[in-house]
Amino acid sequence: ISEGEFSGELFRQQLLLPKYKEAIDKNEKLEIDFDGAFGYPPSFLDEAFGGLVKILKEKSVLDNIIIISNDDLTIERRIKKYVADAEKEIMGGK
Repeated sequence: ISEGEFSGELFRQQLLLPKYKEAIDKNEKLEIDFDGAFGYPPSFLDEAFGGLVKILKEKSVLDNIIIISNDDLTIERRIKKYVADAEKEIMGGK
């Protein structure tokens, strides 16, 4: 947040985490549509999605999220990598 507007941390805190929890409470999946934007820096995706895993301390975060990204087919792969890295971190590197 301190590094500029529209950070991954701000997105996670104000939108992703509350909407994720709301979807879980309703026994639904959270659908996130990445299409129509100029792009998503690695730091944004890592902070948003890797950070979500670290805060929740859960390994099944992506089981509850549907990623839509027809404009950039690499986004889903990149998010999965950041989530996997975060999962390893919360599991103590196992």
